[in-house]
Amino acid sequence: MYDQARAQQPPDKVRDSTERRALGPESLLPTDERDRLALRLQEALNNFADSPLEALEEAEGIFDEAAAHLASSLAKRRRALHDGWQDHDAETQSDELRHAMRQYREITQRLLRI
Repeated sequence: MYDQARAQQPPDKVRDSTERRALGPESLLPTDERDRLALRLQEALNNFADSPLEALEEAEGIFDEAAAHLASSLAKRRRALHDGWQDHDAETQSDELRHAMRQYREITQRLLRI
């Protein structure tokens, strides 16, 4: 489909076909971990017809592992956010505080959408 807005951009603004476009906020799990868990879940789904109980046990284990990784990731992110503003003196720049507030809002809204 023809993209008029893209066609009107100067050549230095047109994306290279190999350049990745950010699809949203940073993932809460590392990509390799997310991919590994998704692959294991797909294998469990594929095995369900032949071994339903084993497939369910595997799916439960994958769920538990994903939840543990998510909890760990959220705890690390919370510590980093907290450390970024908590120990500053009273003259902490309002821009730094505003940035921390945006980060808290973004991560909390993402959790509320899950």
